[in-house]
Amino acid sequence: MTSPVMSKIDHPPQTLRDIVQERMREAIISGQFAPGARLVERPLCDQLGVSRTVVRETIRYLEAEGLVEILPGKGPIVAQLSWEDARQIYDIRQMLESAAAAECARNITPALAEQLKAALLELQEAAAAGVPGPMLRATTEFYRIIFAGAGHTVAWEIAQRLNGRISRLRAVTLSTAERQKPGPAHMQEICAAIVSGDAKAARAAIEQHLSDAKHTAERLLKEG
Repeated sequence: MTSPVMSKIDHPPQTLRDIVQERMREAIISGQFAPGARLVERPLCDQLGVSRTVVRETIRYLEAEGLVEILPGKGPIVAQLSWEDARQIYDIRQMLESAAAAECARNITPALAEQLKAALLELQEAAAAGVPGPMLRATTEFYRIIFAGAGHTVAWEIAQRLNGRISRLRAVTLSTAERQKPGPAHMQEICAAIVSGDAKAARAAIEQHLSDAKHTAERLLKEG
């Protein structure tokens, strides 16, 4: 007897837990929940229309991402964003992203170039609209294409584990007027270098972008 053949699910539907995680993550990243703010179950259940079980699971998940801390006697709070943590994240990003950008440039094909340019256009449109959520998602997708084009799947898994904190830093630095160059302008230079197949220029564009973001984050976080 042969086994039944079923078609693969390309885009699995989001579960309720996935939706709640996404909304709470975005609320923290965008600053709706300030650093140090308590996350009280009852109001969260009422706002989201879900059970305490879903909220508790979500809080545990966001704790694993580094967005939430559980304090003895106080319960869950939004994690503080310290400069020391940010410095380490930028150093890790520089190692992973510069290598991925260089390798993606070496592997560039017309199809990959079109993918990257389309992602850049989406990022630029989201930035022009000034809505943080879509801009951060578009930035994540831009980088996903770079890592996929490089074949750096394990490195992308590592980056994904830091994605909540990376997005939080992006929300602080990406569109601030204090940067030497706007974030989308850096992305345009990264895209152009990769599409041209220039691995050295791609690595340099990533390093310049992260250096600018790192210095901006240091100033803002130390002042805060």
